[in-house]
Amino acid sequence: MTTWTSDDLNRIAEADELEMAPRRGDGTLRGPVPIWVVRDGDDLYVRSFRGTDGGWWRTARASHAGHIRSGGVDKDVTFVEVADSEINDRVDTAYRTKYGRFGGAYVDPMVAARSTTLKLVPR
Repeated sequence: MTTWTSDDLNRIAEADELEMAPRRGDGTLRGPVPIWVVRDGDDLYVRSFRGTDGGWWRTARASHAGHIRSGGVDKDVTFVEVADSEINDRVDTAYRTKYGRFGGAYVDPMVAARSTTLKLVPR
């Protein structure tokens, strides 16, 4: 399995947003949508602000493949669903730390959307 370079991790983690384009069932990419991304160690994670109703998330969960752009990094990725509560606790903290300046109206839904946590793995 491919891993992120230190440079890629830093550039993506320092960016406020990531452009997410999941791959549809027919192999084409959905139009990119801006979402928040957080780092935990050498891994990157995203969640759906709209929870399981988020269109991009439903597509990503079905295909487990897509493309991301952030901080000058442009990569094909695999989406891995994350159910581990310890990882999700750290991801909660990462969202609060990185995006807390935007206030609870934006951060609280991201923390509540634990069931939508996806790990981004470069391909």
